[in-house]
Amino acid sequence: MRATLPGLEAGAPSALRSPLLSGTRCPPSHRGRNDPSWHWLAREYVWFLIPYMIYDTYAMYLCEWYRAGDQSSKHSLTIFRNFLSKNRLMITHHVFILLVLVPIAQKLRGELGDFFVGCIFTAELSTPFVSLGRILIQLQQQHSLLYKVNGILTLTTFFMCRILLFPFMYWSYGRQQGLSLLRVPFHIPFHCNVANAFLIAPQIYWFSLLCKKAARLFDVPPAKKDS
Repeated sequence: MRATLPGLEAGAPSALRSPLLSGTRCPPSHRGRNDPSWHWLAREYVWFLIPYMIYDTYAMYLCEWYRAGDQSSKHSLTIFRNFLSKNRLMITHHVFILLVLVPIAQKLRGELGDFFVGCIFTAELSTPFVSLGRILIQLQQQHSLLYKVNGILTLTTFFMCRILLFPFMYWSYGRQQGLSLLRVPFHIPFHCNVANAFLIAPQIYWFSLLCKKAARLFDVPPAKKDS
């Protein structure tokens, strides 16, 4: 059986081309499942994702160059190597999206999987809160109430949009196909599970870092506890 979770190419049996998987909201008797009016956003948004990922990578490099200390110096191979060394996971994540997920979302999936592509896009809902946290640190506001509230929102959106997102997609597919959540991984192509595992693994790691940072933020110093 084929599915349209991330990693699925075009060519799934017609029995699986249902409204959820194809992105069509109306029954086939009312609108054709290949009607492009329901597919344009899931497909065209990818063109925004490409420059965003490139810009984000370049911005990370500029941050590394700025931390090097001497902004009057030229960009050197040493700074670039340090950038690659310190940001291996993030760079791998961006390269995977650009070289693997973008071709899948644009071409290889055909008319299938708009629902799941849309789910993947919602992962970026946590990004504004992550960015605001960095801005508040630059403004030396890391002890403010706003920073703490933003930290809670960061953890909440990150967990919901980058961690719970994946079991939700499996549950949605299982609900449509009459499968339990635990049976779904065994009824979809192996490479779909591999692709999702590759996507969720760094999210879990980054979420653990956010939790550790939040624990330090809300931890009360021993002196205050004794008082």
